[in-house]
Amino acid sequence: MIELIPLLLFLVVCAFLMFVYPVAFTLAGTALLFASFGIVAGAFDPKILLAFPSRLYGTMTNYTLIAVPLFVLMGVLLEKSRIAERLLEDMSRLCGRLPGGLGLSVILVGVLLAASTGIVGATVVTMGLMSLPAMMNRGYDKSLAAGTICATGTLGQIIPPSIALVLLGDVLSSAYQQAQINLGVMNPEPVSVGDLFVGALIPSLILVSFYIIYILTRTAINPSLAPPAKTPTDDSEKISVTHWLGSLLPPVLLILCVLGSIILGIATPTEAAGVGAVGAGFLAFIKKQLSIAQLKDVVHSTLKITAKVFMILIGASLFSLVFRGFGGDTVIEEFFQQLPGGAITAMIMVMIVIFLLGFILDFIEITFVVVPIVGPILLAMDINPIWLGIMIALNLQTSFLTPPFGFALFYLRGVAPDSLPTSAIYRGVIPFIMIQLLLLVILAVWPGIVTWLPDKL
Repeated sequence: MIELIPLLLFLVVCAFLMFVYPVAFTLAGTALLFASFGIVAGAFDPKILLAFPSRLYGTMTNYTLIAVPLFVLMGVLLEKSRIAERLLEDMSRLCGRLPGGLGLSVILVGVLLAASTGIVGATVVTMGLMSLPAMMNRGYDKSLAAGTICATGTLGQIIPPSIALVLLGDVLSSAYQQAQINLGVMNPEPVSVGDLFVGALIPSLILVSFYIIYILTRTAINPSLAPPAKTPTDDSEKISVTHWLGSLLPPVLLILCVLGSIILGIATPTEAAGVGAVGAGFLAFIKKQLSIAQLKDVVHSTLKITAKVFMILIGASLFSLVFRGFGGDTVIEEFFQQLPGGAITAMIMVMIVIFLLGFILDFIEITFVVVPIVGPILLAMDINPIWLGIMIALNLQTSFLTPPFGFALFYLRGVAPDSLPTSAIYRGVIPFIMIQLLLLVILAVWPGIVTWLPDKL
């Protein structure tokens, strides 16, 4: 009976989260409630809770997590300064004469925005507000427009440098060290956030290429789904060429400098995040796109998002402590060991659970709650930590797109006009879900696609 308490704890947390209670306080409050009952019943050792202050101190002194507010600041600066909006306008002028040209522009600008923010909600809402009216006015098929925006908005899960990979990399690093120590390896090789960034490069490029191929193929078969723009006048052509370098190169160079410094070993992710934040501020300043009022809004948004992330981290830390205090990690490990097929079956089970949890939990909660529980067990089965991290990120990205509970669908529904029915959004994302499932299968069959570049570097 005691073995069922960890499962009951997890189910109760999920139930409370479905009622939209604050995540951080739900995790911490439910854990303390179960711990209290466990202490009274003699099923929980109260001394376990004494480890929480040291966990909290470890979070406060974690150098890697300093990258979170800096990357958030970088993304919010690019968003509030309308640099991405200007880039979309110019890219649509360059690609607009092609069938599906505006859709291609949305994908390319969305890649840049996803790399800078790494937050699904922010990217989907921003792209929805910027591009959805233009696509509908151009006569785009509603399903194709909605699907393109939702799929592009979720790219922040996998395209480095992103907050999702920063958090996932930090948690996997701790899980890998724990797994190696449990196996008797006293000096385990470290796994860094930079390793996860490098491992995500090739899969993210493949995914974006698949998106582009899908748009080009479908619009070539049926151009009426995404009508090209009318042939621009000479003046408009001159404007797009004149502004092209000024709008495209600065943000692209900023992302390349941030990512390149990490890959080449010049800077840590935290140091690169600082460079990115300063660079984004410099771009906004020289383009005169940021007023004092907007700067206050940027700082407020950064503080709000960062506080949310770290409060969830604190709540999840207490939850995992109580979960382990009830022997939850031992129960899960024994369950995985009894499964036929070993690591393959365990990996499939975990991916299914994470996919389903993606309907009710954000990537932050899953990263801080689920991955610390299952990560050490899977990594002890000789699963590559970088490959595991990329598979989890892609899995969550797919979950956020899947009807009827995908987060990206809700975000777009919130900013879309009533003329765009919800059914059109659902139909539009299905091809992109198939693309992402295809990539998951490819990476499962050929894990070297993920691990080759990190091994070389």
